[in-house]
Amino acid sequence: MQSKTNKKLNLEWAQKVLFLLFVFCVFSFVFSSCSVNRRLKKADKKYEIGEYFAASDLYKNVQNAVSKKDKKKKAVVAFKLGECYRLTNNDAKALRAYSNVVKWNSENDTAYLRCAEMQQALGRYSDASKNYARFLKKYPESRLALSGKLACDSALQWKKNPTRYVVKFASEFNSKRNSDFSPSFMGSGESLVFTSNRDSKLSKKNSAITGQPNNNIYFIKKNAEGKWVDLELMEEEFNTMEDEGTPFCSLDGKMFFFTRCRYVKGCNLGAEIYLSKRSGGQWSEPKKLEIFKDSSITVAHPALSTDGKYLYFVSDAENGVGGKDLWRCEVKGDVFGTAENLGSQINTEGDEMFPSFDSKGNFYFSSDGHVGLGGLDIFKAICDTSGNWVVENMKTPINSSADDFGITFERGQIERGFFSSNRNQKKGIDKIWSFELPEVVFSVEGKITDQNNESISDAVVKIVGNKGTNVKLKVKKDGTYRINLKKDEDYVMLASGRGFLNMSHQFTTVQLKNSKVFQQDFQLVSLRKPVQMDNIFYEFGKWDLTEESKKSLGGLVKLLNDNPNITIEISAHTDSRGSEEFNLELSQKRAQSVVDFLIQSNIEKERLTPKGYGKSTPVVVSKQLAQKYNFLRENDVLDETFYKHLTEQQKEIVDQINRRTEFKVLTTTYNLF
Repeated sequence: MQSKTNKKLNLEWAQKVLFLLFVFCVFSFVFSSCSVNRRLKKADKKYEIGEYFAASDLYKNVQNAVSKKDKKKKAVVAFKLGECYRLTNNDAKALRAYSNVVKWNSENDTAYLRCAEMQQALGRYSDASKNYARFLKKYPESRLALSGKLACDSALQWKKNPTRYVVKFASEFNSKRNSDFSPSFMGSGESLVFTSNRDSKLSKKNSAITGQPNNNIYFIKKNAEGKWVDLELMEEEFNTMEDEGTPFCSLDGKMFFFTRCRYVKGCNLGAEIYLSKRSGGQWSEPKKLEIFKDSSITVAHPALSTDGKYLYFVSDAENGVGGKDLWRCEVKGDVFGTAENLGSQINTEGDEMFPSFDSKGNFYFSSDGHVGLGGLDIFKAICDTSGNWVVENMKTPINSSADDFGITFERGQIERGFFSSNRNQKKGIDKIWSFELPEVVFSVEGKITDQNNESISDAVVKIVGNKGTNVKLKVKKDGTYRINLKKDEDYVMLASGRGFLNMSHQFTTVQLKNSKVFQQDFQLVSLRKPVQMDNIFYEFGKWDLTEESKKSLGGLVKLLNDNPNITIEISAHTDSRGSEEFNLELSQKRAQSVVDFLIQSNIEKERLTPKGYGKSTPVVVSKQLAQKYNFLRENDVLDETFYKHLTEQQKEIVDQINRRTEFKVLTTTYNLF
């Protein structure tokens, strides 16, 4: 009886335990869900006010806390995490987050677009192109995706064919570990201002938006030698504990614009443009510009047009094209007119920012919506007489797969200045780079020598162009020369020297886009000595010229055309093998073969005399031959007596040397009288 009672009690106890466990699990689940939702709301609040860095840590924790079974919720959190990373320039982490969105919720089409953008920014153009294509299947008219796919397909070609710009790291402006960006020349261009979050007394804590110290405006100037010196923080009127940057100074140096981002009780008030005026060597207290009636609308990145008539800026105001747009308002003294959007030829579904102008009034800006290499690219825009904008990507090396923005031009220059980029930066921090488009220059240089490679110190070079160039120059003592040329001109050169035949050369600079130095050496032919012609060959025991020989004789044809008043003898020589009679006849026929070819090449036969010498005129060893063959000495005569004491291999070499075709000048007055 007691046993049954005990069993009953144990069963009741077990049921109570199970019930308590069930209640605990339900309570834990509800508590956990409430905790996740509470943290998610907190993260969303940070995100909404633009504190992306702070929000990213919260979203990451929430993502880990969401149940693996709740894939849709994990995808929502992952997408916002990706947005935070994207907006703080952490492209690699952003890509991982967006990839998780695709894995957990393949119906989120925007995730494919974001994956493509991040892959493009990381230079993974093939993968990016595929994701753009996926997005375009559902949104075939998306200008952002169309531009992105076209950019990926074009990027590799652009990288293979960079522009002539030379880009260098501007070490004089950049700090070691912090961001430095948005340079801008001041006044006459002897000083420059830029944005930096390097250590200063005003950068005491990191921004909740970027996770880095707040930005300040710095100033640097050139010394008498043209070097940048005396880097310092701008006056306290411009720098506060808030975030300041993207400065711009008017051409007359009297108006100073900049952007300030203010926080009040932890609330981000967005970006605002401030203006200070210079009078009597002092800057006035900066005042906020009331560009829109609604003061909550963000405005930033100020820049005056070259003529000073318009203030250009960036804003996310409503009624724009999409994302951040470029706007402008007319400047009338101290009054700024109604803001107008620059329209869809400039603005896209993406972001357009950092307006700028060169000295000729050409407009520049950065965009991730136009066809580019990835991230922000710098674009040049020219407005035609009809008011239409023609937008052109600046291509590599100014643009890269990273963010490239904030370009500024030296005063009076349109091809030299500085810009910002986070290329080659592991943490995505921004740095300042210089750029310059070198002048396209052409020249021709070379050396004038004789057939023995000895310099002809009194040689003369003359060059004539079809656009008026006419230069005559005596070479240096070592026989060298250099002459500057013009672009888009056809040239004829003539090299001459006393006791030598003239030689000419033709070349052109027409349609050449890059600088070039033409290398042109001249080896002048003596009027007094026989000249051996290289690569003149005949079939064994015959006198027929080989095809290779005919090509080599083209040089002699040109020489005769360059010197129309000379007559020459074509001299053929054989080796010592065979009878004298046979060799004499063979050499005569070979000389005649050369003459026949020259006549076929439109050389008058009266200028040509064939002469066969057989084996009667062996070679006298020159300095060059002695250096080439160690069994020969200078001035040795390669006759039959010398021949007898040689090895079979040496005999073959001597036979090759003696078998030759030469020419020598007979007269220099043909057709002169």
